[in-house]
Formats: sequence, C-alpha cells, structure tokens
Amino acid sequence: MENELINLKNNALSLILEAEDEKELEEIKLQFLGRSGKLTQAIRKLPKIDIEKRKELGVLANEVKETIEASVDEKKKQLKKGILMSKIRKIDVTNPGIKPQIGHLHLVTQAISEITSIFEKIGFVRVRYPEVEWDWYAFEALNFPKDHPARDDWETFFIDGASHKKYGPMLLTPHTSSGQIREMSNAVKSSVSGEISPIKMLNIAKCYRRQSDVSHTPMFHQFEGLAIDKNLSIVNLKGVLDYFVKSYFGEKRVSRIRPYHFEFTEPSFEVDVSCGVCNGQGCSLCKDGWLELGGAGMVHPNVLKNTGIDPDKFNGFAFGWGVERALMMKDGLEIDDLRLIYSNKLEFLEQF
Repeated sequence: MENELINLKNNALSLILEAEDEKELEEIKLQFLGRSGKLTQAIRKLPKIDIEKRKELGVLANEVKETIEASVDEKKKQLKKGILMSKIRKIDVTNPGIKPQIGHLHLVTQAISEITSIFEKIGFVRVRYPEVEWDWYAFEALNFPKDHPARDDWETFFIDGASHKKYGPMLLTPHTSSGQIREMSNAVKSSVSGEISPIKMLNIAKCYRRQSDVSHTPMFHQFEGLAIDKNLSIVNLKGVLDYFVKSYFGEKRVSRIRPYHFEFTEPSFEVDVSCGVCNGQGCSLCKDGWLELGGAGMVHPNVLKNTGIDPDKFNGFAFGWGVERALMMKDGLEIDDLRLIYSNKLEFLEQF
C-alpha cells in the first residue's frame, strides 16, 4: 500500500510536469483526485488495512493528495505566466501607442483665465469673496433702497432662518459688486491716518439669480473691476474699457458708454461693444452696430462713505458684467443659448 501511494504521487507529478494547458491539468487532477480517481480508490482500501499501519498510511495518503493539489496550482501559475510572456514577446514596441483621450478646461474656465490675464497686465489684482453673503454687502452698503426689486425674494435667493443683527439676512450673492464693499472695508482697516492704499481689484465669482432663459441661468459668473485712488475720472474708466475690449474681442472692436442708472455708481453707464459680425455697420444680430456688454460708472459717494472712505479725498470707478455674456460675444462662437454652456453635451463642449 505504501509503495502504491508513492507510485501514484510520482506518476501524477510526472504528468503534471508535462501538461501543456489548464484543460489537461484538470483532467490529470480528476484522474487522481476525482471521485473515481486512482488516489481516491487507494484511500478507500484503508479500512481493510491492519489498524497498526492504517494511521501511518492515512497520513501518507493526505500528503500525496496535498502534494498533487499544490503541484497542479503551481503548474497553473506557470502556464498563465508563460501565456503572458508569449503575448509580451509578440508586442512590437516600435509601434506607436494608443493615446488616451485627454479632456480640456471648460469654456467658462478658459474665459476666466483669459480675462484675469488681461487685467493683471494693467495692475488689477484678482481677489475672491464669499458667494454666500449678507444683505449689507450685497445691497445695503451698495446704496440699494429697501424697496428695490433686486431685494425681493422673487429675484434673489435668500437663505431661510439665517440673519445677522448688523448685516441683515443671508443670501446667495446676486452680483460680484459685494466684493467692492469688502475690498474697500479691508483697505480702511489697514489704513494709516485715514490714508488708504490705492485699490485695483478684479473679483470673478459665481452669482445666483432667479432667472432661466436663453440668455440667463440661475448660476452664472461675473467679473467686477474696482479702482479707488485720488483724482480718477471717467477718462480712466473709458481707457480700461477700451483696453479690455480690444484685448479680448480683437483690435477692430471698440467700446462706447451710454448714460444709465445704477444704485452704486454716479454717474452710471451701460457699456456696449461694436458688433463683430458687421464691424459696427448694423446687421440682423446687433440691429444698430452695437451689442450691450454690461454696466460701469464712478463709485457713488454713499458707497465710499459706507465703507469708511472719505469721498472728498478719494474716488474711483467700477465695472462688471457676466463672463458668459462676454464669452458669447466673441467672434466665431455663435452660441445662441447660454444654457448650452452648462449642458453635458460633449458634441458641443468638445468644440472648445
């Protein structure tokens, strides 16, 4: 019996060594360890062996079984490794690889980066202020009267239950103009003897309003410029506007300002840019050669006072409009619905 078990082990190991694939290995395993396998048949003879030798032969039989199983598993690993190496040897490393698909910055992110770069070249410093704001910064300090339509909850997203004793209710900021108040207030806090350092701020952030149509989305981006110093004028404002228009839209484009009314600037202006389709001659897109870009003006004295700045010593100008609006007015984009920019349509987004 002992010789039989040892011979079974040796025969099995020899067959396993010569096996060429996993199917052949499974057949060998069944041949020896299956229900009708040779080792199984030998183990069934153990009860007929003298009790003195039965235990010793039982241990040997288990060792044979474990050795065969381990050899089968090891051979499987070798076969798999051999298949892998065979595949590797077939790889031609001189062939060009398959390039992975690479994404790119979103169209709005690209626009923000370009706008930031343009204003940085003339000394404007990029800042970031909260998108969740208090009424004081968003409206009150900006000279908005209590009954102004923008302060209605049909226009602005107010946050339920959140209010401050000094600064009023909390809201999602409807415009980047709240950054003006924070920037000027910070300048006053760091001033010496009432003399503030000149300010050239560029605030770009998300804004939120209850609007949704082809030219409005509930969330959008604005960029806000603010300059505070002594003896600034509308000429300085117009020079900055012209510089931006030519840098962003092209050398042939020009800007103009029209009298308007904003609560936080006096005088106030609407800013237009010449149409890129007809070069200001008038067409079906612009009608009269101009496209409305946004608002601007000289900072209202009340706004300066609300931040602690003396309007008799300092003045300034501000401008602000939507990143998406400016983007849609670029030559060649032809985006007729603002909501497309925030869709997940790859056939649209991959164009940019």
